[in-house]
Amino acid sequence: MFEGFTEEVVSGDGTDIFLRHSGPREAPGLLLLHGYPQTSAMWHLVAPMLTTNYHVVCPDLRGYGRSGKPDTDEAHAPYSKRAMAHDMIKIMDHFGHNQFFLGAHDRGARVSHRLALDFEDRVNAMVLLDIAPTREMYRDSGSNFATAYWHWFFLIQQHPLPEQMIGNDPEGFWKLKCFNQAKGGNPFSDEALAEYLDAFRSNAAIHASCEDYRAAATIDIQHDNDDGARKLATPTRVFWARRGTIAACFDALALWRERASHIDGEVLDATHYMAEEIPEDIAKRMADFFGQHRAMEAAE
Repeated sequence: MFEGFTEEVVSGDGTDIFLRHSGPREAPGLLLLHGYPQTSAMWHLVAPMLTTNYHVVCPDLRGYGRSGKPDTDEAHAPYSKRAMAHDMIKIMDHFGHNQFFLGAHDRGARVSHRLALDFEDRVNAMVLLDIAPTREMYRDSGSNFATAYWHWFFLIQQHPLPEQMIGNDPEGFWKLKCFNQAKGGNPFSDEALAEYLDAFRSNAAIHASCEDYRAAATIDIQHDNDDGARKLATPTRVFWARRGTIAACFDALALWRERASHIDGEVLDATHYMAEEIPEDIAKRMADFFGQHRAMEAAE
């Protein structure tokens, strides 16, 4: 995976962040963020298609993969999307990208949402895969969503309940959750799957990923509420999976319009793991959207 990419460890905001990067350093930066319970390996098919025109940076979020897993606190603040966003700003500062593009999936897309709110002058445009805003998804949850996304409500239970249960069979849990979201299939390459499973075996990784979800249900919503009526200003395009839970349970674009001023998107024929199921399509859609904004900036 990631032929021609360089692996590096960069200091984030109080923890070390493992990443892979490739492409001309003088080119616009493109930050690609993964979801749960994966690593930066989820971009191994998409990222190489974007390195001609972008300096592509693929980190493991804090708590995941080979990145640091800092101690938490009662408020779950070290695993808030705000804390994760600060890591990403440190990374892009390290590479000299004062402004950059963002592409993200699942939990990484939630980090991106917060990053673009807190640092709106840094993000030129972003593409988010298969999420609606966290606060609104919790707000509009029903039995169908709770059944399909059972992990949202399991992982937020008080420590150590989910950690102990997952720790009894991490690989079994990982496959149960992810293959179920892929509608019983396995869209993952052998190399990527091996990295995911290896990264998820440690108690520290299991605990950190639970903290990610606990933060989402508590402090992340608090941060959203603190924003008041302010909407996301970054030009954003969202794609969600036709055979996924977002499409089945929500009007994704309507929810995004509650939270964002410049938003559009559409449903794609895929399941949740679209970057690994239809990578050429995802890469092209990202390149087209980001290219439009580069052309607009050049014209100005």
